[in-house]
Amino acid sequence: MPRSKKGKRGSSKPGSLRQEVLQLQLSAKGSLKGMKNGVKGEMGASDDELTSDVLSHYSSASETTSVMDEGTGGEQVDEQTAQEETEDKLKQCIDNVMDKSTKTRLAGLESLRQAFSSRLLYDFLTERRLTISDCLERSLKKGSGEEQAAAATVFTLLCIQLGGGDEAEEGFKMLRPILTAILIDNSASIAARQSCARALGMCCYVSAAEEGEDLIKSVALLESVFMSSYPNREGTLPTPKPGNSSLHCAALQAWSLLVTLCPASHVTVIIDLHLPKLQACLQSSDVNYRIAVGETIALLVELGRDIEEDFEVENSESLCECLKSLATDGNKHRAKNDRRKQRSIFREVLHYIENEDFTEEKIRFGVESVYIDSWMRRRIYDAFKEILESGVRQHLQSNPLLRDIFGLGAPLILDAAVKANKISRFEKHLFNSAAFKARTKQRNKVRDKRADVM
Repeated sequence: MPRSKKGKRGSSKPGSLRQEVLQLQLSAKGSLKGMKNGVKGEMGASDDELTSDVLSHYSSASETTSVMDEGTGGEQVDEQTAQEETEDKLKQCIDNVMDKSTKTRLAGLESLRQAFSSRLLYDFLTERRLTISDCLERSLKKGSGEEQAAAATVFTLLCIQLGGGDEAEEGFKMLRPILTAILIDNSASIAARQSCARALGMCCYVSAAEEGEDLIKSVALLESVFMSSYPNREGTLPTPKPGNSSLHCAALQAWSLLVTLCPASHVTVIIDLHLPKLQACLQSSDVNYRIAVGETIALLVELGRDIEEDFEVENSESLCECLKSLATDGNKHRAKNDRRKQRSIFREVLHYIENEDFTEEKIRFGVESVYIDSWMRRRIYDAFKEILESGVRQHLQSNPLLRDIFGLGAPLILDAAVKANKISRFEKHLFNSAAFKARTKQRNKVRDKRADVM
C-alpha cells in the first residue's frame, strides 16, 4: 500500500534513531535489573508511575521503530520484489510438473502443495488455472500411484484457492471423471485412491454445492467405497484387505462432509439406511476407522435431531453400551496412544448421544477466533485442516471461501500503523515484569494495612 508523505520526524537520520532505540532498551534493562535487586529507580515514585514509565519506554521504542521503517522507504519495493520472486518460483514448479523425470514432477507437486496450503494465491492461479489443471490431469492419467496421490491433493488445494466459483467448478467437472476412475479402480494404489476420495469430497463441497445432481452422485460414489466394510447378511464384519481400512476411513469422512449439504429429505433416507450399519462398524479392528465411524454416527444423530425434535436413535441402549465400552477400552493389545485417542473421542460421542451436549472448541488465528460448536462444524473444520495442515489458520484469516463457510465475514484489513507498532518479545517482557512488580508492591501495601487493622 502507498505510504503517506514523511513529515519532519521522517526526515531524521536512521543512525540516530537506532541509537535512540538502543539507549531506550538499555535504560529499560537497567531499570528492570534495578527492580530485581530491590533498588528503586526514583525516590518517591508511585507504583502506577513505575508501570507507566516502562510502558512509555516500550511506546517510544515502537514509535521510533515505525518511523525508521518509513525513513527507509524500501519496504514497499521489498514486498514487490518478494512477490515477484515467489511467482517466479511457482512458475518453475509448474514447469517441473510437466518434466519428463518422475522425481522432478514429484518435487514440483510437493512445492505446489506447500505453497497452495500456506498462502492465498488467487490472482496468480486464476490466470494459470487451465495450465495447472492440464498438468494435474496428465499426472493423474499417466503417473505412478505416488504421483496420482500428490496431484489429487494439489487439485483439492487449487479448488480451495479458487474459492468455489466458476473457475473451481470448471476444474472439478474437468477432472472429476479421472478422480472417479482411480477411486473405483481396485488395482490402483491405496494412497492414490485415498487422495482421490478426499479430493472428490472437498472439491464437490466447495465447487458444486448448489448442483444437487453432482452432490447426490458424489455421495453415492463415496458410499460404494466404504459400504464394503459393512457387516454381511450373517452380521459379521468382513476381514479388511491391507490398506482398505484407511481407504474406507477417507471415503467415509469425505461422504460425511457432503452429507452436511444434503437436503433434509435425503438426510432422513441416509440416516435410516446407514446408522444401523455404522453401529456394527464400531467393532472394526482399525482404530482410525472406529473413530471415523463414531464421529459420523454423532454427526448423523445431530442432523436427525435438527430435522425432527423428537428424533430417537434406533437401539440407543445397545449403541450407548458399545460407546461406553470404547470410551473405557483398556485392551493392552492396542497401542497406548490409540487407546487414549479412542477413549477421548468416544467419551465426547457418548456424552452427545446421551445428553445432546457438545464440547465447544475455540480456534484462534491472528486477532480472530472461530468456534467449533457442533459435530457438523467439526467435520467441516477437520476436512479443511486435513488438506491445509498448518496453513488452515492463514486461510481462515485471508481466504474468502473459508471465511464465508465459517461466517467470519470479509477478511480483516489490519492498519499498517497497528502492524508497525507491534511489541517485541523483549519489550513485552519488560512491561510485564514492571507491571507484576507494581502489582506485588500494591498487594503488599494492602496486606500491611490489613495487618495493622487486625
